Amino acid sequence: MRDPYLYPHTDVLRNRAGIQSKPELEVFERERTLVRLGEWLADGSVKSHDFHGLCQLHRHIFQDVYEWAGVPRIINIEKSERALGGLSVEYSDCFDIAGDAGHVLDDMNGFRWDRASFDEVVRNYSRFMADLWKVHPFREGNTRTVVTFCNCFLMDKGFTMDTGLYKEHAEYVRQPLWQRMPFSMILGIKGNRNIWKGLSRIPCGKAGGKKHRYWGN
Repeated sequence: MRDPYLYPHTDVLRNRAGIQSKPELEVFERERTLVRLGEWLADGSVKSHDFHGLCQLHRHIFQDVYEWAGVPRIINIEKSERALGGLSVEYSDCFDIAGDAGHVLDDMNGFRWDRASFDEVVRNYSRFMADLWKVHPFREGNTRTVVTFCNCFLMDKGFTMDTGLYKEHAEYVRQPLWQRMPFSMILGIKGNRNIWKGLSRIPCGKAGGKKHRYWGN
């Protein structure tokens, strides 16, 4: 099936600027999305903690770049992961996106963040983020959107995050998201979930608290 998001005979996403060079589009996208991310983070909150809120965030970040910003993808996708030897994570089927994302978000909203221990907060935060990322609701921009959404969500629950690590270690952030899942799931084979705490190394602390704790080796 031809990818309707691409310009014909290219691997370049259709965009508002009409750019048909992948390197040029990457620069254009980075510049425009950084501005929009800054606007959103200045407010520091998620408008609603549901799938509609996630789509709102994606639309805000990518509104200057793609016409379909904020709209779930209409095709199934694969993305080669260098650390997986070229394999792709099995993302949600395009017809299941709203349901799969809604499932994760319901669990996020149902979790008692106020009663959880600090270790429980970190463990569940990393699990929810990885599960939401695996849905990959949009044709492009999923990692930025999901990470930002989850950060803002946690802030709304009374915690603070050192987001500087995300900027400094972008590839490090992406790998834990798929490494949080069992290898069988990456290959699309049903299996038992294992627990991987890569994202638990991100410093996290109660809003207004005096201490930050770090996890990991």
